[in-house]
Amino acid sequence: MFKNSNILIRNKRATFDYEIMERFVAGIQLYGTEIKSIRDGKAGLSDTYCTFISDELWVKNMHIATYFFGTYNNHDVRRDRKLLLTKRELRKLMRGTKETGFTIIPTKLFINEKGLAKLEIGLARGKKNYDKRQSLKEKEDKRNIDRVMKR
Repeated sequence: MFKNSNILIRNKRATFDYEIMERFVAGIQLYGTEIKSIRDGKAGLSDTYCTFISDELWVKNMHIATYFFGTYNNHDVRRDRKLLLTKRELRKLMRGTKETGFTIIPTKLFINEKGLAKLEIGLARGKKNYDKRQSLKEKEDKRNIDRVMKR
């Protein structure tokens, strides 16, 4: 039933603003109307970040639009949502964020083959302006090479 799910919501600024060192896939604790909105593709990851609150990882500021057919039970659009990871992964992320300059950012929101919403998060370090310019230059060079190769 969910084998060909093509729901994929990306945080496009993540790879431009951050250098992602390590990636993890986490489950998300959602309400019924939230998963329905995600399956409709009505979610966004811009300005989203993760933080630890009493040894639990929470995603903050993630936008999931209200479900159109929802009633008074509809969810709050930008509420904090708990991420579900193993203890080993949580410890690894906690150690990583204690180092200076590291943060946890969501990169992708998708529906897996079982129909569950998953969030790919990354342990990342912020890029400086010269790193961003270098990324743009590499991207442009790759585009030029592909254009030449197609001729």
